[in-house]
Amino acid sequence: MRLKKLLQNLDYWIPILVIILVGIGLVVINSATGANSSIIQNRFIIKQLIAIILGILLLIISLFFDYRALRNYSNIIYIFTLLLLFLVLVLGTRISGSKSWIKLGAVSIQPAELAKLGLIISLADFLAARGEKLKELKHFLFSCLYICPILILTLAQNDLGTVLVLVAIFAGMFFTAGANLKYYFGIIGLGSLLIGGSLIAHFCFGLPIPLKKYQLMRLIIFWNPDLDPLGYGYNIIQSKIAIGSGGLLGKGLFAGTQTQLGFLPEKHTDFIFSVLGEELGFIGGIVVLVCFLLLLWRSIKVAFEAKDNFGQLLVVGVISMFLFHIFENIGMTIGIMPITGLPLPFISYGGSSLLTNILAVALIINVNIRRKKLIF
Repeated sequence: MRLKKLLQNLDYWIPILVIILVGIGLVVINSATGANSSIIQNRFIIKQLIAIILGILLLIISLFFDYRALRNYSNIIYIFTLLLLFLVLVLGTRISGSKSWIKLGAVSIQPAELAKLGLIISLADFLAARGEKLKELKHFLFSCLYICPILILTLAQNDLGTVLVLVAIFAGMFFTAGANLKYYFGIIGLGSLLIGGSLIAHFCFGLPIPLKKYQLMRLIIFWNPDLDPLGYGYNIIQSKIAIGSGGLLGKGLFAGTQTQLGFLPEKHTDFIFSVLGEELGFIGGIVVLVCFLLLLWRSIKVAFEAKDNFGQLLVVGVISMFLFHIFENIGMTIGIMPITGLPLPFISYGGSSLLTNILAVALIINVNIRRKKLIF
């Protein structure tokens, strides 16, 4: 009865938009991997559907619990996140250059995806507990150190994309929590100088940096993919050809030549937007972008209406995660961002990613439905 009353506060646009995006994802994944097979015969679709069903069940269960109860377990969640990331380094399987996966029989899970939620929840409590103290240098620096163990363990997996997502989550939440803007932008500037200087020193003087050659090439080749058109620049070139050839309305599902003839790499995961652009055209791409923009807008509204700082920070963390994923994934497919291997939320194939995204939406909905005091 109580949950029924709470659901009266629900912004129904949020689940509707997620359902639309997941539906589009299933259709495009089937076209990218099915070779004209029935959608129910496609093993990729079956695995994706399993993740969807599991995610929905966990989402429904989570609604029975007040999100504020998570504050009681934030330290445990933080420690568990660190242990999970460490476990990957010990037992993980290397795929596409990153040791980010743990195989459990026929199933592979990517703990780094769940680590994003672990960081959001634990960091929200950490920052909310400090409040105005974040304007002091001591607490500002301590907050910056809080994320370092997670970043180090993730970087040790050679998962640069997830490291960037975690930094984006921290930056969005830290800004919202009320960090001293002088220190905030100062550390951003200092970090940019250190990264830029390290790259210059590496290429000019051979300074060792904790990145593999393929990661470095991904960071620089997007400026001019034609420098290595059959190597590191190949993915970007094929992606831009696919999207550009789609035109206004696209070539139709199962009719994209770049997709169906195998020229487009990682077409069901990293470059799913390229498939969408080629087969559903500019209109298809715009529909997806509008859905994402509406979802982010409604989520921002939830953050503004949250009844406490902890709830607001949870939602801002999820928004930061989604925003970075969307901008980076679509940006890399059109050649304005380097390739990092980040999936497009709700669209790309991947059970761990999809489950994480659904649970992230569950956090937003939980904050949304508890924004008002119930009157019985």
